[in-house]
Amino acid sequence: MAEVLVLVDHAQGVVKKPAAEMLTIARRLGEPTAVFIGPGAETAKDLLARYGAEKIISVSDPAVGEYLVAPQAEVLAQIVEASSPVAVLIPSNAAGKEVAARLAVKTGSGLITDAVDVQAGESGPVTTQSVFAGSYSVKSRVTQGAAIITVKPNSATPEQAAGAGAFEELTPQISDAAKAAKITASEPKKASGRPELTEAAIVVSGGRGTGGDFAPVEAFADSLGAAVGASRAAVDAGWYPHTSQVGQTGKQVSPQLYVAAGISGAIQHRAGMQTSKTIVAVNKDEEAPIFELVDFGVVGDLFQVLPQATEAVKGKKG
Repeated sequence: MAEVLVLVDHAQGVVKKPAAEMLTIARRLGEPTAVFIGPGAETAKDLLARYGAEKIISVSDPAVGEYLVAPQAEVLAQIVEASSPVAVLIPSNAAGKEVAARLAVKTGSGLITDAVDVQAGESGPVTTQSVFAGSYSVKSRVTQGAAIITVKPNSATPEQAAGAGAFEELTPQISDAAKAAKITASEPKKASGRPELTEAAIVVSGGRGTGGDFAPVEAFADSLGAAVGASRAAVDAGWYPHTSQVGQTGKQVSPQLYVAAGISGAIQHRAGMQTSKTIVAVNKDEEAPIFELVDFGVVGDLFQVLPQATEAVKGKKG
């Protein structure tokens, strides 16, 4: 079977959920090879093998981690040249998209970004993308070289399937040009106790209707083990951090469940959450555009609806 490379998404060696999702997708296309750049591959190898990695390539050379994304693209390009994979799956985040673009140029391959599904096809992998603010779904495939695909989180349900997990260490050759931007300092992200917004299976977002009081939104999110998001209006007003903004100019999410509380549903916001599997809205205005999009809508005051929902969830758990 053809080889499929998966760039492992991890934080200081701790593998993130999208890595398991992409290994699951990779098994549809061929034999998955996990590429782990940075320290921690030895610790992560059992988990990666559990989700189907037939081979694990560890690149622990400190020189790769000391610089921005260019060395990662060179590492992947060297592996692509040596193994001629049918596809390379990369996390669809800011760094991943840049790595993918550089890799596509280096290998003369086609590039598809923000895929929400990838399936095997007769002429290579077939991807599904949500375009024009989620108004259309487009199926695409690469016609030249290896298919370089960035995959959005929550595009597949992780499924375990034991792989051989053959482990090998790679010492890459990194050019001087790739070392132009060096990381001089870094600060770990402060832990909130909630899942990462773009990776969460459930997201509860608040908008202008909160009036700046996100307490009921946060309480409901915590009862579900969800991430908290916000509309552009809410972050522009200073009610919630810009890092939590969901929308065309914020983060794009695709959870199993998205709850929009006090959000009108402007096209800018819809572009960031329209690919969510199930959408629920709570809004006092029954004419709010968000109700055109949802699977379930509640016309009511979020300050009354969310606390009742929170208590009901806690009651089910108790």
